[in-house]
Amino acid sequence: MPFPIEFPMLSQIHALLGTVGIWDIIDILIVAIILYKVYELLKDTRAITLVKGLVVLLIVTLVSNLLELHAISWLLQKTVTLLFVALPIVFQPELRRALERIGQGKFLVNDDFVNMEEANSLVNEIDKAVFNMSDKKIGALLVIEKNVGIKEIIDTGIKVDALITSELLMNVFIPNTPLHDGAAVVRGRRMVAAGCYLPLTEDRSLSTELGTRHRSAIGLSEQCDALIIIVSEETGVVSVAENGHIQRHMNHDSLRQRLRPLFHEERSSLKFKDIIDNWRKKDVE
Repeated sequence: MPFPIEFPMLSQIHALLGTVGIWDIIDILIVAIILYKVYELLKDTRAITLVKGLVVLLIVTLVSNLLELHAISWLLQKTVTLLFVALPIVFQPELRRALERIGQGKFLVNDDFVNMEEANSLVNEIDKAVFNMSDKKIGALLVIEKNVGIKEIIDTGIKVDALITSELLMNVFIPNTPLHDGAAVVRGRRMVAAGCYLPLTEDRSLSTELGTRHRSAIGLSEQCDALIIIVSEETGVVSVAENGHIQRHMNHDSLRQRLRPLFHEERSSLKFKDIIDNWRKKDVE
């Protein structure tokens, strides 16, 4: 009669899982969310490189402890201790920004959205630049990132990372400059890159009047949820591409209507007073 095969490791894991309760799971999820938000806060800064270096040092320290390399382990432990003491100094700008976001209640909230006043200012700057370029027949291609990240598109251009102004947008698309023929990418309130290359659409049913700018704008809109503004160099016509479709002959009002929801998040949660008013209306009805 064959003896049953025992797996001590599996039995230990099973016993460990048996001790995990609902509060332990909630605790782990909260820690995971906090760590992810910290990573989001640091990912576009030079601090992320230092964090990776710290992680490597911690891993090497653990390995040296397991292999009982006492001299290396002692040296690494002292180094890590000194680094943790120096962290508040090295990460001063990032820590200040994190504390500001916590104080403003934005640590767990998407910070790409701005308040109504800032949103209107951004929309005005983009609208002003677009129609100034339209009047002067300066070709332009402006990509506004939404929920789907387009890092692979950003990596094809030149990093800019500057606050949006009409002057900045117009300077980027001045003819016969290195960034003129590419696309500028906007994320939140900042232009993150310029001179970016966009994929051409494979739709053969498009009008022959549409040039490379329009076809590349449609091509990107087929692959993500970004909104792309096109200014024709030949006619000065302003167009918008989104979800694989293009809308031409935009005016000030129609462009502003398309832009405003991209920068200002309408809060779905109602204030307590609004909820009470709604209940009263229902009771009256």
